[in-house]
This record gives sequence, C-alpha cells and structure tokens, in this order.
Amino acid sequence: MKLGNFSSRGCKISLVSTPLEVVPIHEKEERNWLPLAVAAAVVLSIVAVAILMSLKDVRGKSAVTPINAALDPYAGSLALTGLAMSESANLAGGKVTYVDGHIANTGTRTVTAVTVQVLFRTVYNEVAQNETMPLKLIRVREPYIDVEPVSAAPLKPGDEREFRLVFDVVSPDWDGAYPVIRILRVESK
Repeated sequence: MKLGNFSSRGCKISLVSTPLEVVPIHEKEERNWLPLAVAAAVVLSIVAVAILMSLKDVRGKSAVTPINAALDPYAGSLALTGLAMSESANLAGGKVTYVDGHIANTGTRTVTAVTVQVLFRTVYNEVAQNETMPLKLIRVREPYIDVEPVSAAPLKPGDEREFRLVFDVVSPDWDGAYPVIRILRVESK
C-alpha cells in the first residue's frame, strides 16, 4: 500500500507501507534447572564437609592437659637430660623449633611409649603454650635427623637414647628459655 510521494528541493521521498509481520507469542520457555540443581548440590556438599571437619576437629582434639596433671608413676625412672634447642626455616617460610635431649630408663620395665607435656613460658613465668605429644627417639642423624616412636625401638632397663620434639608453631609470647618437659604417661611391658 502506497501512502504518497513527497518532494523537497529535488528529492523525491516515498512513504511506503508494508504489511506488519505477525510474530506468534511463544509461551514461556521451559527452563533447564539441572545446572542450577547441580551447583546447589556442590555448594551444599562443600558446606557439609566443612561443618563435619570442624566438628571432627573439636571432638578429635583432646583438651589441653592441665599444668598440674599427675605424672606417670614410672616417670621417676626416666631421666631427661642434655636438652638442646634449635630452629630451622620450613618451606612455607615459617620456623620449626626442635627440642633434643637424652632419655635414660633407670627402672626395671621396658618402655614402649612416652607421652610428654611441654610448657613454654612467658617472661612473667606464665604458660604461653602447653603441648602434649609423644616423645620420639632419634633413629639416624645422617644424612638428616629421622625420628621414630618409642614403640619402634623400646627402651629396655638401662637403655639410653636421644630424642627429639618438634614444634611447627611456638607462641610469640614465649620467653626463649628451655621449656619444662613433664612425663605424663608411660607404656611399658
């Protein structure tokens, strides 16, 4: 359908009308919910694992051993002497602190495990850090120091060995003096 011709200063303008194209209205497209459901399931799984891990950490960790906890009755038969401390840098840029020493079994039983409490103190003689850990015996010194549990090489009566305690983190409030080492538990046969 032609509407008309117009002219202005030598230009001819034509207005032509064309029929309107009718576009059918589509009904709402069905949305694919599968990717959203998978993403939600992954997020919920990650949250659930994080919660379970935090609960496991809370339940799995034993409470800090009180500094006045009773010593094992056999502790008097195990002499800890010759303490020496050292530090080294780890690959993550932090420091690792070592306490080396000598243990002697002056008793009558063969010792298969020793659990010690290590107390790092502040300049005010307060406990800055309280660690409870198994005592590890030095197995070899060359090419590097390797440790093993006491159960791998039990201490017979009269035996003497070197030991090492390893601390990945030591409180910044520690005064730098030798820590107090207390023998809390001894397993023997």
